[in-house]
Amino acid sequence: MPKFFIEVPHDPDMYSCAKAIQVFQQSGSHLLTNAEWGCHDGEHCGMIIVEVDSREDALSIIPPAYRAESRVVQLSRFTPEQIQRTLDEHQG
Repeated sequence: MPKFFIEVPHDPDMYSCAKAIQVFQQSGSHLLTNAEWGCHDGEHCGMIIVEVDSREDALSIIPPAYRAESRVVQLSRFTPEQIQRTLDEHQG
């Protein structure tokens, strides 16, 4: 199943931080209530890694008020063989 990194930004003031966290905690979604937050380090966003069927499924997890500004990135791992094959194919 594909894995996605979800980043949900919010404004960099204390009210916006608290409001975003409250919305996540009150969502009822186990995924959202376990989000990680970068606010204390100056990165005002919630971060989640999920395994879902599609990018659209990942987007649907995000509360609607934050969806438009959010970023969803599909994650991949590469084997040494895949890397070597790519390097061999693209040697110039």
